[in-house]
Amino acid sequence: MSESNSEEAQKREIRIRRHFSFRLNLFFFLTFGLFSLLIVRLAYLQFVEAAALKDQKNSLGTAGVSIPPIRGNIYDSEGNRIAYSTSTQSLYYTLATGTKPEEGRALAARLVQAFNLYGDASVPALTAEEVFEKMDFKGRVHYPFQQRRIKTGLTQKEIAYFSEHRDEFKGIDIVEESIRQYAPDRVAVQLVGYMNKMKGAKENLAFYKNINKNQDDPALKYLDSEEVGYDGLELMYQNELRGRNGYKTYQVNNQSMIVGDAKLTKPVKGQNLYLTINRHVQLTAQQAIMDQIQSIRQSTAKQEKDAQPTTGYAVAMEVDTGKVVAMASMPDYDPNVWQGGIDSATFAQIMPFMENGTIKEVYPPYDDPKERAQHPTSLVPLGSTQKPLTILVGLSEKLITPTTTWNDPGYFPFGAKGHETEVQNASRAANGTLTPTRAIAKSSNAFMAANVGDALFKRDRSKGVDVWDSYMKRFGLGVKTGSGLPKESAGTIEYFHEAKAGSAQSALIYASFGQQGKYTTLQLAQYASMLANRGKRMQPQFVDHRTDADGNVVATFQPVVLGTVDFPNVYWETIEKGMDQVPVQGFEGVQYSFRRKTGTSQQQGVGKRKFVENAVFIAYAPAEKPKLAVAVVVPDGGYGGWGAAPIARKIFDAYDATVGLTAAGPRAP
Repeated sequence: MSESNSEEAQKREIRIRRHFSFRLNLFFFLTFGLFSLLIVRLAYLQFVEAAALKDQKNSLGTAGVSIPPIRGNIYDSEGNRIAYSTSTQSLYYTLATGTKPEEGRALAARLVQAFNLYGDASVPALTAEEVFEKMDFKGRVHYPFQQRRIKTGLTQKEIAYFSEHRDEFKGIDIVEESIRQYAPDRVAVQLVGYMNKMKGAKENLAFYKNINKNQDDPALKYLDSEEVGYDGLELMYQNELRGRNGYKTYQVNNQSMIVGDAKLTKPVKGQNLYLTINRHVQLTAQQAIMDQIQSIRQSTAKQEKDAQPTTGYAVAMEVDTGKVVAMASMPDYDPNVWQGGIDSATFAQIMPFMENGTIKEVYPPYDDPKERAQHPTSLVPLGSTQKPLTILVGLSEKLITPTTTWNDPGYFPFGAKGHETEVQNASRAANGTLTPTRAIAKSSNAFMAANVGDALFKRDRSKGVDVWDSYMKRFGLGVKTGSGLPKESAGTIEYFHEAKAGSAQSALIYASFGQQGKYTTLQLAQYASMLANRGKRMQPQFVDHRTDADGNVVATFQPVVLGTVDFPNVYWETIEKGMDQVPVQGFEGVQYSFRRKTGTSQQQGVGKRKFVENAVFIAYAPAEKPKLAVAVVVPDGGYGGWGAAPIARKIFDAYDATVGLTAAGPRAP
């Protein structure tokens, strides 16, 4: 019995030891497995996820905001500021969903009370109605999410008051921003352009739609809150003017609370533009147009008595460089109204004058659409300013020679017998025997129609229209000038349409005296410079050079020849002698020689006005060594020699006094 118990105890002890050994081995195996997994995980973190974890650590450890860049300035050719940026404090309003107009009016009244108490007394006071208009409840100017600027240039008292009473003014924010300011004398307003918020720009302009796409450099990423170039040179040179963002970072804890000092990376100022625009010549051109519009509307001369001009355009371009020293689209407006956004009433007032009529079609400033339809736009036919080129086409195509003679009875009939259409000279003047030179001097429609337009049709039939078109485009008519300006028009070609709707014959005949194409004033200036330099088509230049913020020149612009037309000297001399003899008003007593061509283009009117006459004029000076070409267009301005030429005279005089038309330099007035 004793032996049996002892044997059972031994077996139990052996079983216990076996179980213990098994559990011990299992423990060691599990421990080994866990340590192995830990080592593998640590290795994975070290070699695979280290970079990502480091970035996550940095993002959690810092927070910050981007600071918009400081925009570069725009200067005229003599270094006078035209557009520049200043820092200021502005008050903005955000339209919350569900806010009623009457709530806005009440807020506007309380804002005005605060402005009157704490604002700058020297600044014109805002009314409650004006503030309410700026809130733009109807969304005429702003998208719903866009902040509306109510007032800029806040005083310290205003800032302190609104900061202390923030809860009483729902939707109001005070923002420190860089404000774009423009010269008060309005130098080349539409050429320089204006600025608007990035939020709206990326919705409306293709230039900004994907500008942040694939942009990894935070200094170059656009911010919704910044203002960007929206038109003109401000848009054309947006990348150069903009500069680079700054950045303000903070050390934060895991609850995003600031626990350390701020680190500031200052924004980098953009480049500065120095334009080819001469301030004196530009302002002279602008004033000359406005004075001439008023003079024409008060005139009783038969050349102007039926004219009703409201707008005028002029471009002055250096013949050998392509530098544009003046580009006037009048009337203009004060671009400072764009500072951060404008109310709907102000927008409606400036809308007719915002666009640059020297490069695109702009409608006259009439509110009534029916009245507006009775007046021409900024794109008008060349009229008789076409005739020097018509003679060059005739000479080049061997349709005429420099000594060709033709008896001008005052008209030229064409078409089927018994159904002839008659092309007439002004007042049906019979000019007698004409050469190509005298045909330019006398501005004979009949000569051009018979000896070039009709002759080209009889030789080439319908293909003659293509021949004509090739010459027009070589002289920059019907194609863009190459200026690079946003929204530039190539003009409107009408001779192809006339060839289909009427006949190739009528298309070529009407085109020969300037009635089958509507072109911009900049195209006319480029064309005039080609006549002056005998066939070099110069690219219009608006920027002479760019500098960095320290004044170092980073880019200069050289003359660019877009194309050349080679004609024998005798062809050029033929038209030049004719341009010397063109009668013109307003150039009495000039101290420099000049060549010119007047134009009176006709357009079909509306209602009682059967025809509308546009004043067109091109010229260059001095005659022998041309330096400056000028083109002037006064839609609905009457005869070109009366309505447009006096404007050009003032531009030439201003350039002569400031820059100088000869090698001797500026001439004393």
